[in-house]
Amino acid sequence: MSRIDLTFKRLKSEGRKALIPYIMAGFPRLGMTPQLMHDMVQSGADIIELGVPFSDPMADGPVIQKAGEAALRLGVGMTQVLDMVRQFRQTDTRTPVVLMGYANPVECYDLHHGSHAFVRDAAKAGVDGVLIVDYPPEECVDFARTLREHGMDLIFLLAPTSTDERMAQVARVASGYVYYVSLKGVTGAGHLDTDAVEAMLPRIRKHVQIPVGVGFGIRDATTAQAVGRVADAVVIGSRIIQLLETAPPGQEAPAVATFLTQIRQTLG
Repeated sequence: MSRIDLTFKRLKSEGRKALIPYIMAGFPRLGMTPQLMHDMVQSGADIIELGVPFSDPMADGPVIQKAGEAALRLGVGMTQVLDMVRQFRQTDTRTPVVLMGYANPVECYDLHHGSHAFVRDAAKAGVDGVLIVDYPPEECVDFARTLREHGMDLIFLLAPTSTDERMAQVARVASGYVYYVSLKGVTGAGHLDTDAVEAMLPRIRKHVQIPVGVGFGIRDATTAQAVGRVADAVVIGSRIIQLLETAPPGQEAPAVATFLTQIRQTLG
């Protein structure tokens, strides 16, 4: 059983929903990411999604794109991201870490370090799951198997436009949890229709037996609470990046901690 599986099992036994914050590795300043991860855990995070910077992030809205560009300018790539996870693992061996990004950084890492180097090195660093936006499930069977052999889960996105066929394809290869993108378009976009989310989740659960997390459009305690009533996990990204961007220097982590504490209290 993976660390992600154990976390959801524990939360279910406690009658609680998972809080999954997303941050971009290396943003807003190089060197602060591992401590920020610890601070988020202290504020109630159950799983951490760590963004891998990439120059062409097709599913990211302007807030996360800007954060990724800033991290790239600081020289953050996959090697540095794995180093951050390794540092985090020195004192936290319980909280799952999911890398979220695109195929290019993974494939470039393998080109430079050898076949399957990413899976090997991610597992050694302490990564628990991988969400690669542009990997379709029908092309990921072998990759998913290799990840599971190394104790990691392959996580997929589902969207309001996902067909039953696509949900079934995802269900065959996904593990850990599935991330339901509650809005059409890019991250940080639009207004969250919680009624539409509630209507969609039974359709997803007809196919998917693992936990379902919901993200995109969750910006405050009210929307988090509404989503938490029907989903297994609440995923928050763009709002956290905005807090990191707008907080005074040195106050970024406290701003995020205050926000996550409010969300955690709301979710129970």
